[in-house]
Amino acid sequence: MPSKSQGDKASIGLTLGAIGTLLFLHVPLWIIFLYSFTTDEATYTFPLPGFTTKWFGEALKRTDLWDALALSLKVATLSTIAALILGTLPAAAVYRSDFFGRDAVSFLLVLPIALPGIVTGIALRSAISSLSIPFSFWTIVIGHDTFCVVVVYNNVLARFRRMSGSQIETSMDLGANSFFTFR
Repeated sequence: MPSKSQGDKASIGLTLGAIGTLLFLHVPLWIIFLYSFTTDEATYTFPLPGFTTKWFGEALKRTDLWDALALSLKVATLSTIAALILGTLPAAAVYRSDFFGRDAVSFLLVLPIALPGIVTGIALRSAISSLSIPFSFWTIVIGHDTFCVVVVYNNVLARFRRMSGSQIETSMDLGANSFFTFR
């Protein structure tokens, strides 16, 4: 059994490791943030020659920035709606029904998150190319849904498993139809 001092040393080592990791990840971000206030236009020197918020105004004037933000919001909205539908319905089917291929359906739905993201992305890109589908807004939505459906499916299935069957029976006994009970 390790002595108390060995446990303390291990704890200190873990704490220093965690602090080192946080610094490694966050210091570059803070440096970029700091240089966003510099007055230098071409080269960056330290210490900063002056502070300005001019660059924020310059960035906000760019139309490509606003176009990218609008595209991201549209993709996020449609991907969320589609993922909620395409993740909830199979979760309900897998939870409530016992059918042939139930495990295969569950496996195929969880596969995109089990594989490394780069593998799934390359496979999706190859599949879209082989079907001669031109890359567009809709292929971006499909790519996002590939990952989002898995998250919704897992969460909804977990919620169904925690829910008591008596809640469904009570809802039906009180006169609710199937859709209202599901909602």
